[in-house]
Amino acid sequence: MLGGVYYHQTGLVTDKRDIVSGEMPRSKRRAPADMSAPDDDRYPTKRLRNSTNSRRYSRLDEVSSFSQKKCLTWFREYTCPDEPEVLGPEGMEKFCEDIGVEPENVVMLVLAYRMQARQMGFFSQEEWVRGLTDLQCDSIQKLQGRLEQLRCMLNDQHSFKAIYRYAYDFARDKDQRSMDMETAKAMLQLLLGKHWPLYAQFSQFLEQSKYKVINKDQWCNILEFSRTINIDLSNYDVDGAWPVMLDEFVEWLKASRDKSDIS
Repeated sequence: MLGGVYYHQTGLVTDKRDIVSGEMPRSKRRAPADMSAPDDDRYPTKRLRNSTNSRRYSRLDEVSSFSQKKCLTWFREYTCPDEPEVLGPEGMEKFCEDIGVEPENVVMLVLAYRMQARQMGFFSQEEWVRGLTDLQCDSIQKLQGRLEQLRCMLNDQHSFKAIYRYAYDFARDKDQRSMDMETAKAMLQLLLGKHWPLYAQFSQFLEQSKYKVINKDQWCNILEFSRTINIDLSNYDVDGAWPVMLDEFVEWLKASRDKSDIS
């Protein structure tokens, strides 16, 4: 019941006590209309409806408005006094719990991308404010309402490519130029595991290969390979400009398939 407005079935405003008690109004006689009164005075229901609508729109504006101060206060819930401008792993765990998302869910990578966060497991105050101002989110409820929009970014080819490329620098150890293999496999599973038909075979190849790290050129070409090369490898050009890693994967996969055919 918006605004605490009470109506009788005749359309006239009645005493609140009559409505609550269930009794009929003490008087059902209409007051004579004052033809000189303004329209809203002649039609109380119309006046109350307009007033109620104004309050409703005012509340909607309040809900939809973004407050950077509120956003910063929210950020402080996940930081410690020693490092008030950094949300670290413990704070990240609580943040994920609050919004109802597992830390390893791909939507957290998309959120980090929108914040342009530099390091996995951490959000700086600057990154938090930048990303959530862009999303116009200053509360748990507002961000929860944006999660589906963030997931949908993965369905757009150009957005996915940008997120995939971003993931390399985001996830790698900043002291190293390349990404260690364990991290690379985890990120590839997250980004390509459900969409690349050859992912399982590629993961097996990496397990038995000599590679301990993946560089950025290899990382970017894995995505291109997954998008352009047929499952049967029929359109793979051995003279193409693919990294040696992918040439070796193709050789390994063909050999594995030939062995399966013989057996």
